[in-house]
Amino acid sequence: MPSPWCRPRRSRSSRSSASPPGPALTRLRGGGAGGGGGGGGPRRSSGGSRRAAAARRSSSSSSSSSSPEGPASPRRGSGRHPRRRRRSSSSSSRGRSRSSEEGAGSAGSSDFEGRRLLPRRSGSLAARQPQRRALGKAAAAAAAGPGPSSSSSLFAAVASGKSALESVVDDWLESYKKDRESGFLELFNFLVCSCGCRGVVTLENLKTLQNSEIIQQLTESFDEDSADYPLSLNTLSWRRFRAGFCEFVALLVHHAQYGVAYDEYLMDSLIALLIGMSDSQVRAFRHTSTLAAMKLMTGLVRVALSISLQKDNRQRQYEAERAKGPSRRAPEKLEGLLEQRKEFQEKQEELENLMNAIFKGVFVHRYRDLVPEIRAICIEEMGQWIQHYSASFLTDGYLKYIGWMLHDKQGEVRLKCLLALQGLYRSREMAAHMGLFTSRFKERMVSMVLDKEPQVAVEAVKLLTLIFQNMEDVLTDADCEIVLPLVYASSHPLAAAAGDFLYKKLLAPEVSVKGEGQHRECTRVCLQLLLVFFIESEFHDHAAYLVDSLWGCAAALLKDWPVLTGLLLEEPPVAGLDDRQESALIMILLASIRQATEGQPPVGRFSGKKVSSARERKTQAEDRLRLTQHLIPLLPQLLAKFSADAEKVVPLLEAPRYFDLTLYSTGRLEKYLELLLAQLWEVVEKHMDREVLEAASRTLHVLCRPEFTFYRRVDVARSRLVDRLADRFQQEASELLQASFLETDEAYSVAATLKRIAIFHSAHDLTPWHFFDPCIRLLQHTVDTGEIPKQVALSAMTCSHFSLLWELAHLSDAAFSGPSPSQEQLLSLKEKVSSFCALCQNCLVDVDPDIQEQAFVLLSDLLLIFGPQLARGGQAVLLQGLVIQAEPALQSQLSGFLVDHVFNHAQAPDTEEDEERQIEQLHQRRNLLAGFCKLVVYGVLELSTASDVFKHYAKFYSDYGDIIKETLNRARQIDRTEWARTLLLSLQQLLTQLLLEQGPAGVDSAAFLEIRDLARRFSLLFGLHQLQNRPALVALHKDGIRFAFQEPASPNSKLGLISLPFLELLSEFSPRLLPPDKALLLSYLKKTCQAHLSSSAGHGREPFWGSFTAYQRSLSPQEDAPVQPGSAARRRLRTAAKRRRLEESTEQGDASLPQTPLLTSTTLKGKHPLTVLPLAPEDSDSESEFVPRLHPMAAGEVVLEAPESEEEEEEEMQQQ
Repeated sequence: MPSPWCRPRRSRSSRSSASPPGPALTRLRGGGAGGGGGGGGPRRSSGGSRRAAAARRSSSSSSSSSSPEGPASPRRGSGRHPRRRRRSSSSSSRGRSRSSEEGAGSAGSSDFEGRRLLPRRSGSLAARQPQRRALGKAAAAAAAGPGPSSSSSLFAAVASGKSALESVVDDWLESYKKDRESGFLELFNFLVCSCGCRGVVTLENLKTLQNSEIIQQLTESFDEDSADYPLSLNTLSWRRFRAGFCEFVALLVHHAQYGVAYDEYLMDSLIALLIGMSDSQVRAFRHTSTLAAMKLMTGLVRVALSISLQKDNRQRQYEAERAKGPSRRAPEKLEGLLEQRKEFQEKQEELENLMNAIFKGVFVHRYRDLVPEIRAICIEEMGQWIQHYSASFLTDGYLKYIGWMLHDKQGEVRLKCLLALQGLYRSREMAAHMGLFTSRFKERMVSMVLDKEPQVAVEAVKLLTLIFQNMEDVLTDADCEIVLPLVYASSHPLAAAAGDFLYKKLLAPEVSVKGEGQHRECTRVCLQLLLVFFIESEFHDHAAYLVDSLWGCAAALLKDWPVLTGLLLEEPPVAGLDDRQESALIMILLASIRQATEGQPPVGRFSGKKVSSARERKTQAEDRLRLTQHLIPLLPQLLAKFSADAEKVVPLLEAPRYFDLTLYSTGRLEKYLELLLAQLWEVVEKHMDREVLEAASRTLHVLCRPEFTFYRRVDVARSRLVDRLADRFQQEASELLQASFLETDEAYSVAATLKRIAIFHSAHDLTPWHFFDPCIRLLQHTVDTGEIPKQVALSAMTCSHFSLLWELAHLSDAAFSGPSPSQEQLLSLKEKVSSFCALCQNCLVDVDPDIQEQAFVLLSDLLLIFGPQLARGGQAVLLQGLVIQAEPALQSQLSGFLVDHVFNHAQAPDTEEDEERQIEQLHQRRNLLAGFCKLVVYGVLELSTASDVFKHYAKFYSDYGDIIKETLNRARQIDRTEWARTLLLSLQQLLTQLLLEQGPAGVDSAAFLEIRDLARRFSLLFGLHQLQNRPALVALHKDGIRFAFQEPASPNSKLGLISLPFLELLSEFSPRLLPPDKALLLSYLKKTCQAHLSSSAGHGREPFWGSFTAYQRSLSPQEDAPVQPGSAARRRLRTAAKRRRLEESTEQGDASLPQTPLLTSTTLKGKHPLTVLPLAPEDSDSESEFVPRLHPMAAGEVVLEAPESEEEEEEEMQQQ
């Protein structure tokens, strides 16, 4: 026996053979429930009850039928299913071929020939506007009043959204009770209008035609201008219509449950109609009818649940009455309760037959429809059925459909499956009945946490959280290991869902403890568990991501700063809290402080929320005040305890940035400020690590704001600190410059002191201490003798650099707000900048690469700051004298450094470096390249110097492609002509280098193909703006032609025009030219060629005339010639003769010039690699070099031939 989870073996586009119709659907329309049922339907009634009910329905149908033919009529025989009826010849003749899109989603055995009257959805919004206007007009006409040519009054009420739907349903039920055929006709037309169909069904159609025939006629009433219909539109009005449509169906079932739902006409006819429409190949019919059928099923499920509860209640009352003694028992009451129970039983059986018909007739076929919206509707409603009526639907026969659709290709369908399952797993009672389903589909549900759709992954994590809560020992440790690392994901919703899972798994069992002392101990345990997870996850630099993920569910735990600091300050340390855990706890403490005060996700994690609400801002202010009050007294103690550990002291020094610092003065806490400054000085004295010193410098900068009342106190402390560093540096620098031999300890002391000064100088104005002059002397001594240690030289360069920037800041402030700076001040600063730049330029050739990189970075910054933009705008004209012009020698040195240190690493990679080190080096190289490119973009360096960058665009695209591309775009905006010449210079440099390294044979190598690919990429940068690029392109081609015909530098050289292959690169830019420019450049090419031929008479022949012919052809006007009729046929007839003539011409060395050259490089690059023409014999005359040569072809390779006339050339171009 096959497993209940086995998916039926049939394609989505086909249907299994139809089962006999349900007993409730064998009346007027003859439309039964079709298809095989995978779920088996709800619980069926007993045989006797079914026969009795069928007999009653048969008699009722016979008496109420308005057709003269009666139930035995062959047109609507009650025993035949409409899909088994043979189609009429007229219907078959009128049928159109099926659409590949619509036909795949419908049943294979439909009861009418499909007609594709709805074209595929157009991608243009404007193309869909007429249909939307038509639908709007239809809705307006329906709202104006019902009529035979307009939409029904029901559609008008639902589409307008102005009427209360309950009253609309009540009015329709009243009209239905008066004349049920007219009432059902109105409901029929409502469904037709909801599909966007303009057709109208009449009472005559309803009486004389089958459902399939009516639907066939309605398909002809569709508008073929657009594929839009009401449910497919996403505007506000039509979204409101969809909600109203669903509400109308639900209210219809709810109000009809007390009478007409059991009249054996309304529900039977409606379900038969919906089954027929859902079987249509027209998407609008399938989509609308499926939505109506599923909502109808949901309403019936709710009614069936109510009936079941009432039946059970009557059964309990009956049993309670029977349990009484004979004297107290009431026989009349027992008989009444038994009669009511039987009545409810019959109603329940009737409802189950109706639900079974909808399930087998609609759901079983539409849950795998081609349209994802239809599949999503089916799965969403099934989740509602199972959740509300679990007694009948919470079985494996129904759950398997949701499990199968977890593998759907569309994220929308997978999302609906997960949401449906969440409603089931949310209840522990329901989850207890889903053990088999969980064991079958658990692997799929766990894997969906890595789904490519972010929302699907989020809901999958939430589902697993519910499974973990309500089903014990289902998720293994291996399953949890897939979910838990997602707390570090870049998506905030996914990380938050994973954080909730982590909280429920590790922390929630410990949080339920009550009592103050127990609560504190519980928090300790939770934090220790969190520390273990954080350390074992090996993402030690991502504490902010972990805290952000847990903030939504564990904010109270993470904001328990007394417990956090208590764990860190306890003496002796808490059992089990080792050094790594202390470091992790400090990082979590800082992350929680930051999250509480700012409320923003960490860098790299995106969230949809942008602006904090007023309530959130108020909470952040309260948290800031609370943590400030708690941490101000404790921060000096924490620094004193961990001051020797650099890893722990850096996060602690960052904490004051999030304090409410005014509390030092308003709360009279100045003594703790003094303790903090003392600990800050101790940290500076103990450490030389850059991170520690930078953190101390930032903290001191935060405290030294003039708006604080304690500014004077902090400024005095800072001055004392700098005084001690300055005195020490002056003494040590003098000894260093005078000493003939330098001890290691002395060098270390100088380097440490100068490093502290340089780092503090970056955030604080230390110009009153005049550090520039001694630093310049150290640098000069380094350049002259090379005896200064590397660390001293690096710190001296950094300190001098910041001294210059602080002086410039003072002069700029004076130029804009205060008295104008004097000429002496400007000249003094200009001299300092010039001397420092000269020293840095000398350091570019230093043997130490670190000094070279530092010199390059500082030079780039100074040239940019003191560049031409310094004197632009307002009072900045006064600073004109400070502008520095980069000399050509300096520009060459900067370009050379870039080539050696940025574009040279791929030639000798260090395979022993770990991945982290390689990423760090790549980041450093990108910074160097970005600094150079900024100099080009801002006009500090000439645009031509960027050729050393542009020529590496293709080779290093994976590492620097974004930077180089942005530089190309910015440079194009500066000067298009000069930019084009720079691109040309890049190609010239590459070709020259190739010829120098490999000689003329280099044109045959793969390196030449790479150069040509770079030329193609450059040509794409010109875009479609031909008029804007016209002068630049013409200048590029002319310069390229002159370069190609440039004579060798040596007058005795016998190589000839070795640069002639450059024309082949130039041909890549030809498609961007306008036809007049092509003619102009072709004439210029011929003149240049004739001038060369006349001046080189008697010289050796040139080996690369194939490139010339390729470029000549790219400029030929025949490129745009139209196709001549019959050209392909004529070409096929002459192919063999042309090949023979061309081979003979090749063997004899014919010197006549052909009308057309070989194919251009643009055509060749898509076929096969370039092949270079072989050298001709030396004794042949020069004109013979224009003759195209045939190369040996590999097996199966296409032979390219040169056409013999202009007509053949046109034919060949069209064939290619």
